[in-house]
Amino acid sequence: MGFIYALPNLYPTQPSIQLAYTDTGKSADQSLLNEVQSTLDKRNVEYDEILLRDNKIVLKFQNIDQQLESKTILQNKLLDRVIVALNLEPTTPDWLKDLGGKPLKLGLDLSGGVHFLLEVDIDTAQQGRLELLLDTYRKTFKEERLKVNSSSIKDLKLHFAFQDRESYNKALSKYKTDSPGINGLQYVITERPSSNTLLLEYSDIALREIRDYAVGQNLITLRNRVNELGVSEPIVQRQGANRIVVQLPGVQDPTAAKKIIGKTANLEFRLEANSRTSPLRKEEFSFKDNEYATASLEKAVVVTGDRVTNANTGFDESGLSQVNITLDMQGGRAMQKATSGNIGRRLAVLFVEQKSKSELITDANGNSIIVQTSYIEKNIISLATIQAVLGTSFRITGVGSPQEASELALLLRAGALAAPMKFVEERTVGPSLGKENIELGMKSIVIGLTLVVLFMAFYYRVFGLAANVSLFINLVLITGIMSLLGATLTLPGIAGIVLTVGMAVDANVLIFARIREELKEKDPQSAIRDGFSRAFITILDANITTLIAALILYVIGTGPVKGFAITLSIGIITSMFTAIMCTRAIVNLVYGNKNIKELKI
Repeated sequence: MGFIYALPNLYPTQPSIQLAYTDTGKSADQSLLNEVQSTLDKRNVEYDEILLRDNKIVLKFQNIDQQLESKTILQNKLLDRVIVALNLEPTTPDWLKDLGGKPLKLGLDLSGGVHFLLEVDIDTAQQGRLELLLDTYRKTFKEERLKVNSSSIKDLKLHFAFQDRESYNKALSKYKTDSPGINGLQYVITERPSSNTLLLEYSDIALREIRDYAVGQNLITLRNRVNELGVSEPIVQRQGANRIVVQLPGVQDPTAAKKIIGKTANLEFRLEANSRTSPLRKEEFSFKDNEYATASLEKAVVVTGDRVTNANTGFDESGLSQVNITLDMQGGRAMQKATSGNIGRRLAVLFVEQKSKSELITDANGNSIIVQTSYIEKNIISLATIQAVLGTSFRITGVGSPQEASELALLLRAGALAAPMKFVEERTVGPSLGKENIELGMKSIVIGLTLVVLFMAFYYRVFGLAANVSLFINLVLITGIMSLLGATLTLPGIAGIVLTVGMAVDANVLIFARIREELKEKDPQSAIRDGFSRAFITILDANITTLIAALILYVIGTGPVKGFAITLSIGIITSMFTAIMCTRAIVNLVYGNKNIKELKI
């Protein structure tokens, strides 16, 4: 079994490109395949194979140069319609795939993976905060009966115009009372007494807090989303003031990863506007599944997706997809308060999504470049009559296909992004330590392993040869088990394997030393038997203590430390099996049931 599951690692990967529609509910089809094929043929770009697989188009190439050239051509041609992602396609034979065999995933420091650099849109985060602040002050001024002529947001500033000086002074006093925060003044107030107008904007202190919160919340959300993808040893970390690096080693489906990671999707629950709703307090939105149908909703948001604690998919009475939602206590109270007095009215579920629009332009030097601009799209996915008071648990229908429902549930479970993000850079990463360093590292491993094998064969003779065969089996087992588990091999992981090799040899040295001691008083067959059995306890104690240390490293460590701990843990278990069982089996094959008068070891 070890040999079978280690075998896929002998087949090299092939440079490829995956293409999928940006719209999740739309699967790649023959028309897109024909368009891709025609585009590449016109530019005389060579490729090995093009095929439809798992709702995506896969293009295979002979080398990386062809892959990169094709990616540029297809991006310029297809722009926003399609996600074009680089990939390395495994060339494992079908019979091995049928047995569940797959090559070992290599970390970014060995063969790469997917690298995303995302930039958090701080202006949009600030705009969102200002909209909440505007709504709050509108309610406050209404309760205090201040006479407001107009209120709006312009150039990331709140604009309030008042009818008289008394209202102006009371609002100014309110602003100054609210401005002091824990770290300093939150607002910068611009006074225009001649027109009874007040302008409010966030101070540098408040902007820094907004930025840090947005980036910090997005970090948490991205980590949750990456965990949902099931990626081994991912790296999600902040870079600079407002950028986040995401590295996914060994990812085989970068298009799906990009869809989930980069998607800024959230929900807003709003009541449908009625005849008593002021025109200034309502907005009109189209439906997600029918852009020609519209409905007017109140601007006030009852609950957002930030209050969702759990979300999973199911099917309603008609067999259509639905998402079952659970809110936290605060969200449940808000939903209960909004629905208790509005039974019979309709509640809308608004799907809020950040999208990007790409445009191909020519710069001053005549080079074609793609410029991306972001925008927010809001569509109604459900508009249902409130038949009873809603609490912390309820369901939403009309979410489209099961695939779309599953993606929406995943995004809600992982949490909403505090601010939209755009992809600044996207690439597959080659060896980060350099090809030369890796070659030298592998060469040092081979030289070290060769010296150990020669020493064992020379010093322990037949027993040394048995230990060397067990050592080879140990390496095969480690590779096979890691491939079967889908673990990611990194340079620290290779260090763990080298350490395991040393420990495996050490176990055999203990056994052989014990056999030598037993030969002084016993016949060769008894010495072999007692040497293996009495050395077992010592080997077990030494390996268990090392295994405990490896497990602690795995629990408290991150990234490279976990990679080292995984290979070390697997290596400890396999080395005990090979050093004791395999070596004993080989020795028994050579010396078993034989009348041995002298044993050289």
